[in-house]
Amino acid sequence: MARIVVLGAGFAGLWAALGAARKRDEIGAPAADVEILVVDRNPYHNIRVRNYEVDISDAAIPLVDLLDPVGVDHRVAEVRDIDPVKQHVSVTTNGGPEEVIGYDRLVLTLGSQLVRPAIPGLMSNGFDVDTYAAAVRLDAHLAGLGRQAASEGLATAVIVGAGFTGIEVATEMPGKLEKAGLSGTRRVILVDPNAVVGATIGEQARPIVSEALAALGVETRLNVTVTSVDASSVTLSSGEMIPTRTVVWCAGMRASPVAQTLAVERDRLGRLHVDHFMRVAGAANVFAAGDVASCVVDGEHSSVMSCQFARPMGRFAGNNVVADLLGQPMLPLDIDWYVTVLDLGAWGAVYTVGWDRQLSAYGASAKATKQTINQQRIYPPRNGVRADLLAAAAPTVQKPPPTARR
Repeated sequence: MARIVVLGAGFAGLWAALGAARKRDEIGAPAADVEILVVDRNPYHNIRVRNYEVDISDAAIPLVDLLDPVGVDHRVAEVRDIDPVKQHVSVTTNGGPEEVIGYDRLVLTLGSQLVRPAIPGLMSNGFDVDTYAAAVRLDAHLAGLGRQAASEGLATAVIVGAGFTGIEVATEMPGKLEKAGLSGTRRVILVDPNAVVGATIGEQARPIVSEALAALGVETRLNVTVTSVDASSVTLSSGEMIPTRTVVWCAGMRASPVAQTLAVERDRLGRLHVDHFMRVAGAANVFAAGDVASCVVDGEHSSVMSCQFARPMGRFAGNNVVADLLGQPMLPLDIDWYVTVLDLGAWGAVYTVGWDRQLSAYGASAKATKQTINQQRIYPPRNGVRADLLAAAAPTVQKPPPTARR
């Protein structure tokens, strides 16, 4: 039996596994001859881009519902490292001893993770929405605060990092505080070392973001950094001390450290360079997709860490890893569009198009598009029907999400 191992079950990993199952089925190779094994630390697929929302009850889908119908095996384990010479992966389960899983072809889709600098108190007192478990922990923390008697800073949330994730967390936070039952004066404060909020969002969209923050009552502290965090406050480089029990870190992302176990070139974010077939440069029989990989998607621009690129990269990686294993032609990935749709909580959203992020829509119309993306477009079929799951994994690139201009 030949074995394809997919490391990670996020947007790239899930679709790589389904894409591989689809190609295996298309070629007519029996599952008994070509095993597809997914290894992830969790038994579910996380719709990660929803982790900031008020209601995250639908943001985790059991892998058994998505992979069992198409004959893909899956295992819960922590990936430690990769040996591309011996073609095996080292994993641990529940903190036990290391085990080795051999492969004939490997698809690395372990994604990215939040960068947590060595700020005093951050690790023990900070929260984030990087993973589903972290988002659940944040919500449980807020719910616990809602059961306490009012006190200074109890209903204050400080969000660190005014990039895409930080803005979405900050604009959704008023709804989270309300849901948690936090009474009294609720405050949401967005902190960033840059002089403006959303430094990379684009000049046309930035005033829209500022308008939304003001309408939602979100305060900003710009040109400052966090110097320390404790259980009841956060201190900024300006000297300001903000009483708070909730600090949410949203500053900086990096590719999975497992990518560093491969002795190949990586970019400044730690991502592996892949060609348009999703093959890792300098590593035989290894493919990669999603946030852990950097691919020139249109002949000029490199992929961005987002599900917009992870999903098609995963589909093509899955198709091509089976094709490569069985001596069939591979398909090149080409993505000729790029958009961003930034959620702005109860205020709405903002939609930009192109790599220069030209404003396309904002407010209610953009919000409707964002909800369609988050609640429908990026979900796999959930009916357990094999044919539907395989059809959804076809190596194609969706058209940009439509929206009505405001």
